[in-house]
Amino acid sequence: MRVVNYNRTRKACYISFIVQAVVNNLAPMLFLTFQREFGVTVERIGALIALNFITQMTVDALAVKYAARIGVRLLALASELCAALGLIGLAIFPRIMPNPFAGLCMATILGAIGGGLIEVLISPILESLPSGDKAASMSFLHSFYCWGQAGVALMSAAFFFMCPPGAWPALAIIGACVPAAAFILFLRAPFAALPGDAEPISIKRLVGNRLFPLLFVMMAASGASEISMAQWASYFAETGLGVTKSLGDLLGPCAFAIAMGITRAWYGVKGSSVNLVKALSVSAAACVGCYLLAALSRNPFLSLVGCACCGFTVGLMWPGMLSLSARRMPEGGTALFAALALGGDTGCTLGPLLVSTAAGAVDRGALTGIGQSGLKTGLFTAILFPIILIIGAQLLRVNENNPSP
Repeated sequence: MRVVNYNRTRKACYISFIVQAVVNNLAPMLFLTFQREFGVTVERIGALIALNFITQMTVDALAVKYAARIGVRLLALASELCAALGLIGLAIFPRIMPNPFAGLCMATILGAIGGGLIEVLISPILESLPSGDKAASMSFLHSFYCWGQAGVALMSAAFFFMCPPGAWPALAIIGACVPAAAFILFLRAPFAALPGDAEPISIKRLVGNRLFPLLFVMMAASGASEISMAQWASYFAETGLGVTKSLGDLLGPCAFAIAMGITRAWYGVKGSSVNLVKALSVSAAACVGCYLLAALSRNPFLSLVGCACCGFTVGLMWPGMLSLSARRMPEGGTALFAALALGGDTGCTLGPLLVSTAAGAVDRGALTGIGQSGLKTGLFTAILFPIILIIGAQLLRVNENNPSP
């Protein structure tokens, strides 16, 4: 009997999560550049963040129903193609369209379609591959998102150190090479079937499962806890410390991403010996502390420490929720992963939007940016999300101890 070698598939999955990191984090590296070059207001920056995740949410919702019918390979290839076109469009559309902001929106939508498909497909693709510890394997996969996020920050810092700010479109073109590599790998990569996809679960049955609403809300809280800090870390470092663009990227999002990656890599090694529900509770409690440090400290460097250490606390949330949900609802298949991605992206939309809305309310009318008082207020409001996760974990523990017949 011929043994299938899935190494090419695994490599494509790992690179795909780097692609998603590029799609989600390259534009935030350029927020101040967009303000200076195109006159994009803080509110419109918040709108770009929301547009990215709203588009991904739409893709997630459609995938719940249609992913199994269309086919995993075709959608995987489409995800990498859209991601590449979105990154190339980021460099081109604002400069060729009469309204630069409309160009940024068009590029954001294309990239978000690719990112949304990656989010829906790659986790179940890896889940379907032979592995001794599924949860640890999932966390290791998601660590590549962190290394991709750190790589974007490092690449941005190096680029702006060597090149003038006006050369930023070249950075987006370079980023498009990553989805191109994943596209080539997926062309000939072997795929395995996820058990739940043999008889795809109906949406009514999925949503009707008594655990699903709780898992969905917890997934949303996980996404919001992570992205609320990640999307504003670069801006926070630059405006709070008055440092250069390059140093701001290193002190803010790069440190955050490395911390998050360390947590996910650690869980990739220790996964089988960790109680996920308890670990999620501890992570969420520590996340509250980091947000409070960032928001309430009068020392800018201590605030930045809170930003960076927040990466350690959110690292387990997203992959941990996926593994926990797959364990509690093994019949869910790709539809479950798509629905959870929808939940995560709901949080990724609401979190940064809450931060920017609260910050804008404090510093109303500032075209050039949000002041530190406004951003700190916004970050303080975001403690709502890890608190929701703590409550959800306790409810899961009660359900585990007292399952209904």
